[in-house]
Amino acid sequence: MMQELSMNILDVAENSVRAGATLVEITVNEEPSEDVLSVTISDNGCGMTPQQVENVTDPFYTTRSTRKVGLGVPFFKMAAELTGGKLEIHSTVGVGTAVKADFVRSSIDLMPLGDINETISTLIHCNPLIDFIYTRRFEYEQMTLDTREFRRILDGIELSNPQVSKFIREFLAENTADLLSGRET
Repeated sequence: MMQELSMNILDVAENSVRAGATLVEITVNEEPSEDVLSVTISDNGCGMTPQQVENVTDPFYTTRSTRKVGLGVPFFKMAAELTGGKLEIHSTVGVGTAVKADFVRSSIDLMPLGDINETISTLIHCNPLIDFIYTRRFEYEQMTLDTREFRRILDGIELSNPQVSKFIREFLAENTADLLSGRET
């Protein structure tokens, strides 16, 4: 099993990339007052049939031809359920897929979020033709990174450019620190 939620997020987001998505939205929402941590990954990829949605949490089911098992979604589901939470998947063929995992924050079985900023910046750097919207919420505050805005400002400079990647990492670090300042633990 993966040791950090950010690795689960990376794996599910890579599924979106393989599904032909041009836009992937990742939202991490912490609500200490409700004892909930929610992670939603949605895309505009090829979507799944109802049968695929039903089978996607089976580790021995995969649509990939390069390996016979698919563990990303089953591990994500198990991580949520171990805390008393749940995983939901909504998908429509030709429209896209949304995966939402709810975790009980106070559970002793809640895995650490991990380096989510590095996960997001890696996704952007390694998939420069795909747009990502990353939203991090903590109670009533939020920060958002939208690569479509960066593209407009950069006017043709690739998101995989090392200087752009460095800027994205710094943007995430600064904005996350501002968001979480004064945070409860």
